Amino acid sequence: MDWRNSKGYPEPTAAKALARVVSEEKAKAKERRSLVYICSPFAGDTDYNISRARGYCRFAISEGCVPLAPHLHFPQFLDEEDKESRELGLSCALVLLTKCDALWVFGGKISSGMAQEISKAESLGIPVRYFTERCKEVARDEDSRR
Repeated sequence: MDWRNSKGYPEPTAAKALARVVSEEKAKAKERRSLVYICSPFAGDTDYNISRARGYCRFAISEGCVPLAPHLHFPQFLDEEDKESRELGLSCALVLLTKCDALWVFGGKISSGMAQEISKAESLGIPVRYFTERCKEVARDEDSRR
């Protein structure tokens, strides 16, 4: 960079400082938190499962990520008990999944909806990580269909 003062003389100190500021700003712009899709059970004991999903979102935040848990959002205005409404919610959730950097699966049992989310993520090449209910990462166990 060739920075000059108001009289046309070179100002190498100012040029270096400004170059560093520009470089830091570019680095910050590139730096963003990963958007992670939270995949956990919903049906059944919904109060318990909602509580767990909220905890999983807090865990994602603590890991420096932005959590996306469609199963906490869509039941606010879609009827989980109605088959068509549930399918619409899952369809919308799968659209959101395409925007995510990773899918995190929580809990020991994979529901049919979770299985669809995992399958979609794998088909898109989105990394899938597995966690226990206590947010401890585990390897996927093919034998137990985890």
